[in-house]
Amino acid sequence: MRVNGGTSLLPEVQRERKVNIQVDGKKIEAYEGETIATALLAAGIYIFRGSLKTHEPRSVYCGMGTCCECLVTVDNKHSVRACMTEVVDGMSIETGGTALTNVKEIK
Repeated sequence: MRVNGGTSLLPEVQRERKVNIQVDGKKIEAYEGETIATALLAAGIYIFRGSLKTHEPRSVYCGMGTCCECLVTVDNKHSVRACMTEVVDGMSIETGGTALTNVKEIK
C-alpha cells in the first residue's frame, strides 16, 4: 500500500512518473525511482522466493543489500537484489515465490 496524500505529520510524497513492470507474468504499476522491492510490496506481493533448503518463504529482510533474502530474476538475469534495484519501464521480474503459491500473498 502506498501513502497517497499528506497530513500535518506526514507530508505528501512527491512521486516520479508511473511505469509498468511485469511480475510473474502479471502487469503492475510502479513509479520511477522505486526499488523492485517497494513496487512488489505495494502490489501485495510479499514473498520473493523460497529458501533453497527448506523452501520457506523469503522477502525483504535488511533492505540494504547485504542479506540476499530478496533475490529475484530481472530480464533473465538471476540473483538480482530487489531492495537495491530500481524499476525500469517494461522490466520483467520473476520471483521464486511462484512455487510457493499457497503462501504467495500474505495479508
